[in-house]
Amino acid sequence: MDLNTTFAQVQKASRQLQAAGDERINALLKGMADAAIEQQESILEANREDLARMSPDNPKYDRLKLTPERLHDIARDMRKVASLPSPVGRVLKESTLPNRLKIRRESVPFGVIGVIYEARPNVSFDVTALCLKSQNACILKGGSDAASTNRAIAATIHDVLQRHGMDPHVAELLPPTHEATAQLLHADRYVDLIIPRGSGNLIRFVRENATIPVIETGAGICHTYFDRYGDTAKGARIIHNAKTRRVSVCNAMDCLIIHAARLADLPDLCRMLQDSHVTLYADPPAYSALQGRYPDTLLQEATPEDYGTEFLDYKMAIKTVEHMDGALEHIRHYGSRHSESIVTEDQERARRFCRETDAACVYVNAPTSFTDGAQFGLGAEIGISTQKLHARGPMGLEEITTYKWLIEGDGQTRP
Repeated sequence: MDLNTTFAQVQKASRQLQAAGDERINALLKGMADAAIEQQESILEANREDLARMSPDNPKYDRLKLTPERLHDIARDMRKVASLPSPVGRVLKESTLPNRLKIRRESVPFGVIGVIYEARPNVSFDVTALCLKSQNACILKGGSDAASTNRAIAATIHDVLQRHGMDPHVAELLPPTHEATAQLLHADRYVDLIIPRGSGNLIRFVRENATIPVIETGAGICHTYFDRYGDTAKGARIIHNAKTRRVSVCNAMDCLIIHAARLADLPDLCRMLQDSHVTLYADPPAYSALQGRYPDTLLQEATPEDYGTEFLDYKMAIKTVEHMDGALEHIRHYGSRHSESIVTEDQERARRFCRETDAACVYVNAPTSFTDGAQFGLGAEIGISTQKLHARGPMGLEEITTYKWLIEGDGQTRP
């Protein structure tokens, strides 16, 4: 299957989208939010077809699953995006040169954005809403696990686009095949940017094979460091929320680092985790501190492979360090530059942790579960960027625009 015709149609449709006013785009987004609720039975039925092909024990199962509550949350986020100011046409910088040339830098859409993702059907709505609001056309390439759900969502989106007189190619869903991925990664004549969302293997494959600029939304190997001066009650709540709020998402905590002077508090820090049946992979000092005070069936000795693992499950590693330098070094070695947290009442140590931790999001006395575009007030997110060029952290509307220079003269010539 040659998809170049489809890519060309998306590129052409992007020009129509860029000519549409913000008011028209907002009406589209509100229509999509309404349709997500109105069509929820057909969307949920398609989602049940996908879920039936996946074991509930698969870490992707929770990501794949849609419910009426989740669809209402998706619709709420789309309405929030509609309420935000347009990110396009913002004057970022302006000046008048000595030769009286007026020069300004103004935000503009990328044009066409391709997003490759796995068992995350909510991404189909989120990406479309953010791209439409920022006047970018989007090409959606979901995985086979969510094929039925993505088709139902795409049909809902296209119906709204057509009712509003908009070319449906502004949001195109590709077949869930490897061949479609390969063609998208090399569609540099038509596509301006690729954003992968999914496993480390997917992101690595896209980075190594794309001939189009890529923004990495990396895997989340997230740590919480319970410092020598941490508050136990506060730490227990933070650790539990960071690990168990939703284990299948990239902001879930994978490793607790604890200062050796606070090992006696480790059972209290982990007490709530046993109610959620979290398996702990503890190093020898932590294992000794937990033995007899945490269920034997949920306590195992850590292996080297347990560190640097994104579990996406009710599992968590524990590492003991003698000092803060050890915590920082462990994060440098095993972290993915996504989200890291410190629990401490010492403000100087908190400042040092923030300064020396190389991650997109660094928390003090709060869980990594807050790393989310909606939580950051962005309406929704297109992904969590773990790289440093162009965008970092939750990517909302501003992060999927670029800029151009506009220069106005009155007959000046360059000597």
